[in-house]
This record gives sequence, structure tokens and C-alpha cells, in this order.
Amino acid sequence: MAAFFEVMIERNFSSAHQLRGYKGKCENLHGHNYKIEIFARGEELNNIGLLIDFGDLKSAADEIVKYLDHRNINELPPFDEELNPSAENLARYFLEYLNTRIADERVKVHKVRCYETPTSVATYQID
Repeated sequence: MAAFFEVMIERNFSSAHQLRGYKGKCENLHGHNYKIEIFARGEELNNIGLLIDFGDLKSAADEIVKYLDHRNINELPPFDEELNPSAENLARYFLEYLNTRIADERVKVHKVRCYETPTSVATYQID
């Protein structure tokens, strides 16, 4: 198993959503105070001993948070058509977006956890 460094940041936002095709209370419009945990990793540190500047990772994540915060996620691309705004899909959305925003090839966001509640969490992870 290869050794690597890992950093994690946490972001929070509040949004409404409803699950299309779901039979139950979550088919109705409702809201969550989301917590997102973002994990980035890499095998090498930069010349000053950092994997990535926490501020840079937070700034990139805050672009998504600003887009989703206090909004109905079902009205926002890519969740406005067929992609359901589930915790699973939100975790994947964060991971894929953030990996397009990190310019440093040494670093990849490899895992995102999306908490709808303190006891309900979905994780999207890549190797």
C-alpha cells in the first residue's frame, strides 16, 4: 500500500431539495443543514512542506457552497433535470467539481462526505 498525505476541510450550508421518484416524505420539498467533509491526498509535499494550502481548498469549495446555499437544489443545474439531489449525488458533484479547480497535479480530492443530518451521511470516493 502506498503512503500518502491527506488533508480535510469542512464546509456547511443550508438548502432545500426533494427527491424525484422517491416514495416517502423525502419526495416533498424539505431542507437540510448540510455538512460537507472534503478529503484531498497526495504522495508529495510542496517545497514549503504543504500538500495544499487549506485556504485554496476552502476557496474552491466555497464556490459550490455559495451556489447551493439557501437555494432549492432542484432548481439548479445539474440537479434541475434528471440528476436527483441526493446526498450521494451531492458528494460526487463536490468531488468532481473540486478536482477541476485544483491546478496542482500532486493533489486530488479523493473523498467527499455529505451529511444531511449528524447521523445520515453519504460518501463518494475514488482511488
